[in-house]
Amino acid sequence: MISGFRLMWMMVMFDLPVTEDKDRKLASRFRKFLLDEGFDMCQFSVYMKFCGTRERTNKYVKRVKENAPTNGKVSILFFTDKQFGNIINIFNRERYELPKRSAQYVLFEDNLPENKQPQ
Repeated sequence: MISGFRLMWMMVMFDLPVTEDKDRKLASRFRKFLLDEGFDMCQFSVYMKFCGTRERTNKYVKRVKENAPTNGKVSILFFTDKQFGNIINIFNRERYELPKRSAQYVLFEDNLPENKQPQ
């Protein structure tokens, strides 16, 4: 079994201009691209994906670079499964624990108990 210190997550964060119709379309296209690539939306401009090993992240980095809009800022971060397990999430002022299994995380709203769904 691979250690939680070797399993990798990838986070894509971005700040894209949306003042013009053209810019909004490009930002929406980039968000759709991330979802199509298997990323999950954590927040509106923050997307995460479990990649397995660090070597597997290379293909996703290349694809994000190729599909990033020409304007705006896109940042890519990497962290281990062990670090991911230490993330603190707060919904409606209450702490919410993520599931412990890393292979099939359903990270966000779909995974919240019904009484903890964000409004």
